[in-house]
Amino acid sequence: MNKNSLLSMRDLSVEDIYSILDDARLFNCSFKDWQLPMQKALVANLFFEASTRTHFSFESAQYQLGCQVADFAAGASSVTKGETLYDTVKTFESIGYDMVVIRHSQDEYFKELENINIPILNAGDGAGNHPTQCLLDLLTMQNEFGTLEGLNVVICGDILHSRVAASDKEALEKLGSTVRFAGPKEWERPGYPTIDFDEAVEWADVVMMLRIQKERGSGMAGMTDSEYLEKYGLTKERYARMKDKAIVMHPAPVNRGVEIDTDLVEAEKSRIFEQMHNGMLVRKAVIKRGFGFAPFKKEKEVCV
Repeated sequence: MNKNSLLSMRDLSVEDIYSILDDARLFNCSFKDWQLPMQKALVANLFFEASTRTHFSFESAQYQLGCQVADFAAGASSVTKGETLYDTVKTFESIGYDMVVIRHSQDEYFKELENINIPILNAGDGAGNHPTQCLLDLLTMQNEFGTLEGLNVVICGDILHSRVAASDKEALEKLGSTVRFAGPKEWERPGYPTIDFDEAVEWADVVMMLRIQKERGSGMAGMTDSEYLEKYGLTKERYARMKDKAIVMHPAPVNRGVEIDTDLVEAEKSRIFEQMHNGMLVRKAVIKRGFGFAPFKKEKEVCV
């Protein structure tokens, strides 16, 4: 497999993570107009699951970098005839594509792709990994607090089915943050330390809410939206008890009035739409890295 593929946060050292975050930040200022110095950069986006933010921020990043982009529609492809994921990806490699971005419902689908030679960027697999979402979360936190060391982070909601929770836990702990998890008992995950959410909102520097992953079999155990919000969601009362400088995050899509009060989505402490902007910057950085280009030389002052 190509050494510049990004499949999980385990692929990245601490130095790699910070290099990507630095590049992403520089893409927001002095390198805003930088493009790949290649005559051809042909990229295919293979999304086997529905996506708005991840799909189109990858696409925005690709076009801004000067890539030629093809969007793959599984329903209009030979997948409907029984073609394997490996054969689909091998086809793109064989006909001249230089990189593929893949989202798939299967956990660690990339284990089937070890003989693929072009770089693969993982846009999410099952409940396992979402490295670019993790990186944009890290960038958002680093921009806010100046460091990732010593932060208290609570992630609340459907932990069992969340690839965001998995990737963020792995990276944040590696970088010196303390991560705790909250939500319904039936959605707890082995090895993920829990905390009472009412306690967590006063403890955390970052309150990250997750939606209920209904497409992976999650249900609300007969609760209404308002009952779930009252018991497990970020209400206005809980928001009021957060630290003065704490922030609210969410990987989205947001189910307003379920895991978070609709008025809090764009409240003063919310960084939800900032995360989306940072996602485009991070994806520019990982595409650049995927094509084998070295990190930018870090400038003395990095604008945000």
